[in-house]
Amino acid sequence: MEAHLTTKDTLAHKYGFTQADFDQIEAHEITLDKIEGELLLFQSGIPKITLERPATLGDGIVKLSVEAFQEQAAFFDQKKTRLKLKKFVPASGAASRMFKFLNEFLNEFDHENETINAYINRKKDKNLPVFLAGIEKFPFYDEVKAKIKTLYPEYYSLESHEKSYRFIQAMLAHDHFDFASKPKGTLAFHKYEEHIATPVEEHLNECAFYASSNSESHLHFTVSENHERLFRNIVASVQEKIEMRSGTKTDVGFSYQFKSTDTIAVDMQNQPFRNEEGRLVFRPGGHGALINNLNDLDADVIFIKNIDNVIQNHIQEITLYKKGLAGVLLELQEQVFQILSDIDNQKITEKDIEGIIRFMQQKLNIDVLEDFYKYTLDNKIDFIKTKLNRPIRVCGMVKNEGEPGGGPFWVRSYKGNVSLQIVESSQVDVHNPEQAAILAKATHFNPVDLVCATKNYKGEKFDLTQFVDSSTGFIVHKNNKGKDLKGYELPGLWNGAMAKWITIFVEVPLVTFNPVKTVNDLLKPAHQPQYEN
Repeated sequence: MEAHLTTKDTLAHKYGFTQADFDQIEAHEITLDKIEGELLLFQSGIPKITLERPATLGDGIVKLSVEAFQEQAAFFDQKKTRLKLKKFVPASGAASRMFKFLNEFLNEFDHENETINAYINRKKDKNLPVFLAGIEKFPFYDEVKAKIKTLYPEYYSLESHEKSYRFIQAMLAHDHFDFASKPKGTLAFHKYEEHIATPVEEHLNECAFYASSNSESHLHFTVSENHERLFRNIVASVQEKIEMRSGTKTDVGFSYQFKSTDTIAVDMQNQPFRNEEGRLVFRPGGHGALINNLNDLDADVIFIKNIDNVIQNHIQEITLYKKGLAGVLLELQEQVFQILSDIDNQKITEKDIEGIIRFMQQKLNIDVLEDFYKYTLDNKIDFIKTKLNRPIRVCGMVKNEGEPGGGPFWVRSYKGNVSLQIVESSQVDVHNPEQAAILAKATHFNPVDLVCATKNYKGEKFDLTQFVDSSTGFIVHKNNKGKDLKGYELPGLWNGAMAKWITIFVEVPLVTFNPVKTVNDLLKPAHQPQYEN
């Protein structure tokens, strides 16, 4: 209690915190130690990570043949009957970025004095022509058009560019469809002969294919509290149909980002930022906060996939690679568990050590310092147990084709240890020519395609918060009603939040990666109906 009071005194003295501030912090369920730690981070800055080299095929990324994937998938199918499987989908993100170029058009188009073509030429806009050329192929086209026809009785007499303008207006207007403000997971993504499907429905459908055992599957979405009803309504409308078709009962759960993971904002002088009412400002901690939600799940194998990475076609291919990654996970986990059990049963002798270390280095990418061989047998065994008794993740990696986002690298810690990590470009000192050159040599990209094992060899859940590298968060620059502020985002869920996990990267084909970053991505073949091809 005394230490707690000391932190309170420090915050009051150094940053001018009042009792009203402390009440606000308490209502947010945030500890004062966390607040102090974040304020110190803003002052000291977050060190950039040190890239050793990119992970490549044969050096950090495993390449399997289709036959090998089939074998691993069969292994998974053989083992899964005794396992509880779950799929975890972060889904709280709004669709604002999907429609960014359309919002810009509505804001900057001079409706009275120019045509849409003139706007496109003036702005050199490459996205709007693609959108307009494919407008009838969007899954929401019929619904939006029907609405416009009721809003504008003269619709059929309007010129083509005026119809397009009013279509985009209706899509984004707050009193009409308001697509940009809705969660991405609840939007129309795919058009089938009989209905239109959202990503929520597609994830439910996928669950039955690869995340089910004993005719049961478990699906968990993280959502924002004010959108939960939207998600539940979609689930309620399609769940029975999918369960009947697949013969699989699906349990669907929801959780929110914990309030206690929000972080304090500061001004440009690193003093607590205050809004117009003089109150402290807290910001969501980013997707790294979801490690707490993941920590609350009880499952033997957890598939993690982004909400927008769904597909209308090729479900059997997707299933093969998902099951294949899970097979790789289970095969390695069996070997890890055997070693840990042998340690408990005192079966490990000096002659076993070399084979175990070779397995750790070659199969699990675990760095072993040269001094290891000078250790006593007991110390060697302690080292092995410490390194192996951790959560395991197998991450699919796709060939880099210029997509923005993180990639697989070998990273050197300040202690000199080298490990495989998924790294975002913002974590790298791009002004350092050597580091920038390593970043540019990345051959693969992180599609967020993870299969995780979060229980130990005794069947007990790991406390996942113990395996986070807290030094790998991000400082971001934002604006609050015209005032600049800085925010702190927690280590990313598949970045620093899993930094101390056993990590295996496996190459998967591009067919498994079909994100919808802009609305035009819905025109790609993966999101278009086959019956029109």
